[in-house]
Amino acid sequence: MIEENRGEHSEEQGPTLELLTRRLAETPEVFLDEPRIGSSGRVHVAAVVQDLLASLGSPAHPGRLAPFAGSDAGRDRNRLSITLILCWLLADSWFQKERIRENEALELLGEGAADLAKQVASRKFVTDPERREELARLSLSRLGYRPEGETEEQSRDRLMALSSTERARVVRASREAEERSRSIREALRRKAARESADKWTRE
Repeated sequence: MIEENRGEHSEEQGPTLELLTRRLAETPEVFLDEPRIGSSGRVHVAAVVQDLLASLGSPAHPGRLAPFAGSDAGRDRNRLSITLILCWLLADSWFQKERIRENEALELLGEGAADLAKQVASRKFVTDPERREELARLSLSRLGYRPEGETEEQSRDRLMALSSTERARVVRASREAEERSRSIREALRRKAARESADKWTRE
């Protein structure tokens, strides 16, 4: 059942990580099929999301499913493909027995998938062991759980180490820092050249 109103459960223990990574490795082909975008693709992602939420106890209002329709294949395909994989993951019996809040489920399926789609091709979350672990850990974290047998700190540190988004942020920050250093060096070089020119002019 999805519960609309309850306190934070950020420290609650979830299932074993192995349960989720194994499920991701066994993702059926139907959840890896092309998402329907416009007139192309086969799987209507919004319908799959609605079915998932219904199985969890609270069908979403149709208006909340609009982001799962997609309108541009180049922009939306990877994001919606990741949403489908997440739907398969959340259809596991462990989640079916838990009280997952609708807002958190929709944020994971929507914003969570969108963040990942900027960094990783969807199928890697099925075929690559580290990306499977990342998706499993991210899903638990977004829903307010940690893997069974781990402390909250251990769970957070491991997710940070695996995070594709965090890696991209670090690389971006490093590039920006290097660009700032390059700009400063160039400004100092120009200043030195001007001072040298001024010196020769005075003389």
